Amino acid sequence: MILPIVAYGDPVLRKKGKEINADYPKFKELVANMWETMYNAHGVGLAAPQVGLPIRMFMIDTTPFSDDEDLSEQEQKDLDGFKKVFINAEILEETGEEWAFNEGCLSIPDVREDVKRKDTLTIRYFDENFKEYTETYDGLRARVIQHEYDHIEGVLFTDYLSGLKKRLLKGKLANISKGKVNADYRMRFPAQKKGR
Repeated sequence: MILPIVAYGDPVLRKKGKEINADYPKFKELVANMWETMYNAHGVGLAAPQVGLPIRMFMIDTTPFSDDEDLSEQEQKDLDGFKKVFINAEILEETGEEWAFNEGCLSIPDVREDVKRKDTLTIRYFDENFKEYTETYDGLRARVIQHEYDHIEGVLFTDYLSGLKKRLLKGKLANISKGKVNADYRMRFPAQKKGR
C-alpha cells in the first residue's frame, strides 16, 4: 500500500526516532509499504519519519544512480542493486574529505541544494530480519545513508545550508508545508486546513 509522504513542517520530521524490535506491529507489512511508497515516488531512500512514524528505520536502493556515466565502472557496480533496510542504525564514524552533492528529499519536493558531507562512514544496524551488521561505505552509498540517517535523528538536508540559502528558501518551504507544491506522489501536509 502506498503511504502518504509527510511534508516539510510536520513535527514528526524533527523527532529523534525510537528503537524498535521484531515485535513492532505489522512490521513486515510496514517494510513492504515503505518500499512501495519509495518506488512510487521515484526515491532512492525513505525513512520511517517520512511516513509519519518516529522510529529508527530507513531503507535505500541506489540502483537509479548506477546509470550515471560520470561515475567509474566500480562505482556504478557498487550502486547497482544496493538495496537495504537499516533498523536502529548508529553511525559510528564519518571520515574522509567533505564533498558537495546536490541533494533533494521526498518530504521537500522541488528543492535541491548542494550539501557537504564526509566521504566515508562506518555504521552499525540491523536488517529487516534483525541480524546485526557493522559496515563501512563511501561515495554515493555513504551519501544516501547519511541523508536517510539524518531523518531518524530529526535532521533535514536543509539544516546544512547557509543562513542566506535558508532565508531564500523560507517562502518555498512554507508553501510546501501548506500543500502549495506539485508532487507526483501522495503527500500529507501539516499546515493544510482540515476539511478542504
